[in-house]
Amino acid sequence: MKAFYTSLLFIMFCIASTVHSVQGQNAQLGEKYIVNDIVVTGNTTFSPQTIVAYSGLKEGEEIQIGGERIGNAIKKLWKSNLFSSINIFLINVDGKNADIEINLIDLPELNEVTILGVKKGKKELIISENNLRQGAKVTENLITTTKNYLTNKYKKDGFLNTKVNIITSEVVDSLEKQRVNMLVKIDKGEKVKIKSITFNGNEKLRDKKLRKAMKNTKKKNPIRFLKRSKYIEEEYKEDLESVIDKYKENGYRDARILSDSIIYNDDKTISLSIDLEEGEKYTFGKISFVGNTVYTDQQLARVLRIKEGSTYNGVELRKRIADDTRPDGDDLTNLYQDNGYMFSTINPVEVSADGNVIDMEIRISEGKPAYFNSVTVTGNDITNDHVIYREIRTRPGELYSKANIIRTIRELGQLGFFDAQQIAPNIKNPNPVDGTLDVEYTVVERGSSQIELQGGYGGGGFIGTLGLSFNNFSIKNIFNKEAYTPVPRGDGQTLALRLQASQFFQTYSFQFSEPWFGGRKPFQLSTSISHSKQFLFDPLSRRADKSRSFNITGITFGLSTRLKEPDDYFLLSQALSYQHYSLNNYNTGLFTFGNGSSNNLAYTIGLTRNNTYNDPIYPLGGSNFAVSAKFSLPYSLFNGVDYSALKEERDQLDITDSDDLERIGEIDQERFKWLEFYKIKFNAAWFTQVAKKLVLRPSLEFGFLGAYNNDRGVIPFERFFLGGDGLGNFALDGREVIQLRGYPNQSLSSQDGSSIYNKFSLELRYPITLGQGAKIYALTFLEGGNSVNTFKDFNPFNLKRSAGFGLRIFMPAFGLLGIDFGHGFDALPGQTVKNGWETHFIIGQQF
Repeated sequence: MKAFYTSLLFIMFCIASTVHSVQGQNAQLGEKYIVNDIVVTGNTTFSPQTIVAYSGLKEGEEIQIGGERIGNAIKKLWKSNLFSSINIFLINVDGKNADIEINLIDLPELNEVTILGVKKGKKELIISENNLRQGAKVTENLITTTKNYLTNKYKKDGFLNTKVNIITSEVVDSLEKQRVNMLVKIDKGEKVKIKSITFNGNEKLRDKKLRKAMKNTKKKNPIRFLKRSKYIEEEYKEDLESVIDKYKENGYRDARILSDSIIYNDDKTISLSIDLEEGEKYTFGKISFVGNTVYTDQQLARVLRIKEGSTYNGVELRKRIADDTRPDGDDLTNLYQDNGYMFSTINPVEVSADGNVIDMEIRISEGKPAYFNSVTVTGNDITNDHVIYREIRTRPGELYSKANIIRTIRELGQLGFFDAQQIAPNIKNPNPVDGTLDVEYTVVERGSSQIELQGGYGGGGFIGTLGLSFNNFSIKNIFNKEAYTPVPRGDGQTLALRLQASQFFQTYSFQFSEPWFGGRKPFQLSTSISHSKQFLFDPLSRRADKSRSFNITGITFGLSTRLKEPDDYFLLSQALSYQHYSLNNYNTGLFTFGNGSSNNLAYTIGLTRNNTYNDPIYPLGGSNFAVSAKFSLPYSLFNGVDYSALKEERDQLDITDSDDLERIGEIDQERFKWLEFYKIKFNAAWFTQVAKKLVLRPSLEFGFLGAYNNDRGVIPFERFFLGGDGLGNFALDGREVIQLRGYPNQSLSSQDGSSIYNKFSLELRYPITLGQGAKIYALTFLEGGNSVNTFKDFNPFNLKRSAGFGLRIFMPAFGLLGIDFGHGFDALPGQTVKNGWETHFIIGQQF
């Protein structure tokens, strides 16, 4: 600004000098002239008409030397940031008439920029973020802001001694444009680490405890990996506040930082020195509530949970009033907010501090109860309104509840139709006088349908797969041609088709589910139909023997409903399923009869509770557990077959004799004509945010397949196969495959499968990106599990252990993809050397 006014005074001096020389007489500031003509001179690419129009000066108008018109014209031209020099002269003076000359020099344009000192991949980002594109006007401000941006950018990464030098050089231009090349030299220097953090004046709290309170500023420690040592001023200032909070948590209300300093060491590290004044320790005295009419003092005291005589804790007091870290926290503010009092305010006030005992008043202004006036949703371009509104827990006319708003966000995220990270409630038109408000939920649609089209080599041949999953289907519009975009969508139904084939097997499946059957309650109706055919491997030709096959045809009907007790996170599900197993000359170790059939009619009942939030792909908290029981009818009670006699006869037969083996097959065909069994499964997982978006996921699983009649025995179907990536692979014999990374697929169970298994897992996840187009997170894991056939062999702590790391990528069109590298610490059954590293590719597994 100083330079601007200096130029303005100089221009005025030029005008006065010009008038004097032309007129041959003394000219004074303040004299007035009529403008005959305005001419533009100098080095500029702008047309004279443009310059004159932008200056605001006009022919025929009266101007005054040193007046506002000339000053305003200069200001307007200067503010355009297009010129490096601006001069206005009064010329051709004839009495009271004169011409005006506007002399300009354009700012130089950027021709090319060269950046030294950073990797090639970083250069484009620097150019983009600082607008260093060709043709940009090179101003002092551009140079200064670029220099400051780069200096601060690398200081934030721990390069405290970063130096940036920017040099411009003129370029000869045939078009007579002023152009310059820019050279940006970046010298980051070495990353400055913190050698030590010392505190002075602290007697009550040790240095170690205070350093631990500093979450972001750490001294050098070779064994710490998650938080490296670097100095970032902004984070350091936040950590100084955390040090004071640590004192407040321990009763030292008056603690303060007197000063802090940075010491530069000879080994290119720094040391931080912090001077403290601790003050005296305080305790809570009497705590009274003022202004409360809705809740009694006793009710409020139970939520506050602070006793008279306890050590003063300012941080905990603040959380008990309003916990900003937890939107659903158990605090006084949420007590009122969850019960309609949106306009309430709660303020703790110290009324006495005699003898280091602090008496407090919790002053409450309750306000009027608030009611929802209107509830709207925006952003749902595909999903129909009724699918969203049936999940919303806030209704017009109902009492305001913060808890219901939070629950609505969770329910909309769990649908899977929207980007859970972008669901936002917007409170509009809050009216404390009328006690009303509006709420608008903003959603962003994401692709909820998936396509699986792949081919690959595995299991001894080429495998082709075509899968279509439409997770927001609309069956009512299936005959409406206009609704195909490319399929009818928007009603929240699920329709899935899958075809897979190779020379060894073929499988076809169809699934459909309606989550709100009848439209009034969350009552899900689902059905699935499947058919698979597997051919036996011929070791001589190393091809499939099409004359020996194993077929499974199945159909399932399921119903599930949301419960209200113990809470409405519980879901009760029931299913009736039927599978027909047909064997045609299919002799394996699992089946002692190669020709024949089995029937599996079973009823399944399950209870689940899932309160994870809010993104089903990357939950930040909550838990998910499920327990289920599947059982058939006890046929042996009423079919009149003496299974003990059959078992006795079977035990006496010789499997090496062909006639006896044929008889064993006949006996087993009778035993398994209608499958008789019960199956219990349990799994649970918890999600805990241990740091910002760093999530710990412990989980456990258990499964047991039992028989009603021991003489009949455990069925050869429905068994557990433990180990590997958890995918079904190419065995279609009704087995249940359980993931345990670090070992080959299904290698931790016997050839015929197991009837009991248990598994423990500990997984640490960190997101790389949670964007709408793709969600990517890295993980590390520890796992252990085992499987056996009898309870006498079952030991839940005799585990096959593994550890490793992996990556998950979720794209709406393709589902979940991933890769894991697991190291098995134990030997496979029948071996003596640990298994070592295994690579697992994950496709479409549960989140």
